[in-house]
Amino acid sequence: MNFLELKNISERYLDLVNPTHPEKILTAGRVAGMKKDSRVIDFGCGYGEELILWAKEFGITGFGIDIRPAACERAREKIKSQGLENRIEIACGNAAEYEFQPQSFDIATCIGATFCWKDGFREAVREMQRAIKPGGRLVVGEAYWSHSDVPAEFAQRQPSITAERELLRMARAEGLELIYVLHSNHDDWDHYESENLRGLSDWLDENPMHPSRDEVIQHLHESQEEYLQYGREYFGWALYVLKPGT
Repeated sequence: MNFLELKNISERYLDLVNPTHPEKILTAGRVAGMKKDSRVIDFGCGYGEELILWAKEFGITGFGIDIRPAACERAREKIKSQGLENRIEIACGNAAEYEFQPQSFDIATCIGATFCWKDGFREAVREMQRAIKPGGRLVVGEAYWSHSDVPAEFAQRQPSITAERELLRMARAEGLELIYVLHSNHDDWDHYESENLRGLSDWLDENPMHPSRDEVIQHLHESQEEYLQYGREYFGWALYVLKPGT
């Protein structure tokens, strides 16, 4: 199984597939100026939960892109069950390659998916800026190192992660100003990681003869060890609301 197939298994109990909380997602939307009929594009939208929350709370019109067919189908099913088909559309494909009309959205978001772009956070915010109208806003969810003394063996496994001050530097280098931050806490992280572990464990109980069972067990064990040995202490995650500089 590849990584995305494993995520399809592990995320079965999660709607928000990042270590955050619905109230923080709503706060980010409020700060970004979401209101009735605001046009929002969400790159790497997962199961569409952020767009659903914003549509229900603010009345936005949303467009999400995700590379996983299973995620897109699950998002569409929930959108339909919530009666939001006329407000939210989901496209299946590589978010970094999606051809959007420049300056056609009020807000562009990418919640935990800047890895869609080859150069990660900096390239993501650069491309996202092209999507927004003058006066628009960006909302980006991103991991960072929460300590400066990350063990080398762990840091080497996560070459795309950087210090939070480096995220600020990259945003400024792309002409953006930071206007709001919503940091995740240990409870957010524990919920996210534990629900992933539960998803993997339950799948193993349900599939005792599956040919990929050993791969799923390996992924489960690696996830447990990484989080408890390193991740809980050294990983941070936050939602950043950004605006083009004046």
